[in-house]
Amino acid sequence: MRLVVLGGGESGVGAAILGKKLGMEVFLSDSGNITEHYAEMLRSHEIPYESGCHTESAIILADEVVKSPGIPPTAPIVKKIASKNIPIISEIEFAGRYTDAKMVCITGSNGKTTTTLLTYHILKNAGLNVGLAGNVGQSLALQVAYDKHDVYVIELSSFQLENMYRFRANVAVIMNITPDHLDRYDYKFQNYVDAKFRILQNQTVDDAFIFWQDDPVIQAQLKHIRVEAQLFPFAEHAEENTASYIDAENRLILSTDDDKMSMPRADLALNGLHNLFNSMAAGLSACLLDIQKDDIRKALSDFEGVEHRLEPVKTVNGVRYINDSKATNVNSCWYALESMPDAKTTVLILGGKDKGNDYTEIADLVDRKVKTIVAMGKDNAKIVEFFGNRGVKVVDTHSLVDAVAACAAESAEGDTVLLSPCCASFDLFNSYEDRGRQFKDAVRAL
Repeated sequence: MRLVVLGGGESGVGAAILGKKLGMEVFLSDSGNITEHYAEMLRSHEIPYESGCHTESAIILADEVVKSPGIPPTAPIVKKIASKNIPIISEIEFAGRYTDAKMVCITGSNGKTTTTLLTYHILKNAGLNVGLAGNVGQSLALQVAYDKHDVYVIELSSFQLENMYRFRANVAVIMNITPDHLDRYDYKFQNYVDAKFRILQNQTVDDAFIFWQDDPVIQAQLKHIRVEAQLFPFAEHAEENTASYIDAENRLILSTDDDKMSMPRADLALNGLHNLFNSMAAGLSACLLDIQKDDIRKALSDFEGVEHRLEPVKTVNGVRYINDSKATNVNSCWYALESMPDAKTTVLILGGKDKGNDYTEIADLVDRKVKTIVAMGKDNAKIVEFFGNRGVKVVDTHSLVDAVAACAAESAEGDTVLLSPCCASFDLFNSYEDRGRQFKDAVRAL
């Protein structure tokens, strides 16, 4: 069996190492640079690789190709592989063949990272032999090769789900679905929705599907598909068949077929409506894995938040600075604004690489809560025009240093400066993490 891996990052190198351990002939190809860390891992396992190019003649000899999620299906080498009818799969699909572990899989346009880490936190603190994989943690393939677990909590993007076919999630979670990555999906929202719902494929009546009950996109999709798994919806308040909600005494209720538990909402470590939903999804997942109620309560009350997601940075001259760099789409920014004070005391930093954004979703919240928008990007014309036409003050900047300086000038004691950009980071930064860290450095230097 000749396995070719496209992409020399965490998932690609993990897949290559697992393939090698299984006795396959493995070749890894990356059109960009492979970091020294991953190159050394490949060398130590005697896996041949190339970087800076794709040698087509070597790649099309594959019996199967594992493609890293960041490589689009439109890439010339991917189209060439497909033309040869060579199967293309994801690292998660590949690794899933070689483990009998239970799989808790989480996707959504927003909230999936926090929910994944919170679920992992609950299970680990309860004493389970649990691994963390997907968009966070180590490569699933690498863990299957050398660090086996009984349960894996996996954050899945739509990109990863595209090339998953036989993989089965024992617990599947969809937090929400709003327009995102439309440039990857021919600007057709339904294509993106279909990719997200691939998380349900292969589920049986023994499995569970956890989802936000009030998401109109999820509800519309459920009318057109058949779901084999048991349904466990969550919502802010109890509705028909709601499995998790807040009751009249302001308690979080988690209810599965076999059991029911509650805890005061005030005891939850994470604040805000979006974090309530994250806690509900994680709590339901834990209940379905028979975690003790006291362990669930304790973990939901002592979890520390995720870096770059509504992360308090510093208060300077009475102004709070909050890093929400992970908000790379409009809906994620909506949740951030929803948690801000209901007064015009927020200075909002927007901008970056636009993925087909429609800012009407946050327009009403901006009108109510935002005193000034500071646009930060190479090209801010769309932001300036949209919000300027609504009468919102917009300051146009093209670097992080200038943006933070503008925020300091526009804010007063009692205000909040919120970096929640709605956009990808790749115009000025290497990643949303890079953007968030540079923002924190700039704020601490004020």
